[in-house]
Amino acid sequence: MTPPELPITTLKAEHQVILRVIQVLMRLVERFEAGAGFERTALRQCVEFFRLFADACHHGKEEDLLFPVLESRGIPREGGPIGVMLYEHQIARQLTRDMAEALEGVEAGETSARSRFANTARQYQDLLTQHIFKEDNVLFQMGDRVMPLEEQSSLGVRFCEVNCRMFEGRRREELESMANELEEHWGRSD
Repeated sequence: MTPPELPITTLKAEHQVILRVIQVLMRLVERFEAGAGFERTALRQCVEFFRLFADACHHGKEEDLLFPVLESRGIPREGGPIGVMLYEHQIARQLTRDMAEALEGVEAGETSARSRFANTARQYQDLLTQHIFKEDNVLFQMGDRVMPLEEQSSLGVRFCEVNCRMFEGRRREELESMANELEEHWGRSD
């Protein structure tokens, strides 16, 4: 049996998947703003991906597993990097809900819903891009320094258990496939 991937390696790889879908999201917004149409189905898939993969799966592993270990190793929550990351997770959740509500508004024929979606998508992109940079380049490096290898391996096993869960009936692999399909269809230049 191969040993589980180290937790920081897993989270950084997931960040790359999330960033790819953010690029698709922004490509779709730019297309809409250039007059090429509002791709509701693809935008709904992006929002679903952010809700299930980025939040339930990825942020769930950070909040439920990684952050408590880091805190027990002396990295502060209050007034420290963990508290900042948790706050940004809350903002990301709200922005995801706002994008979903804007899509519902589009379905209901609200005239401002499309531009509201585009504005919220830009806020989400800005937040998550900066958030991922801070985690990859600050918090995760701190974590690597304070967690012994055996603790990282143990945490990697627990990450594998989360990866086997269903997220509203979708497996992690299905969500990654969704990301790949979105990128294949919408990630390229016209």
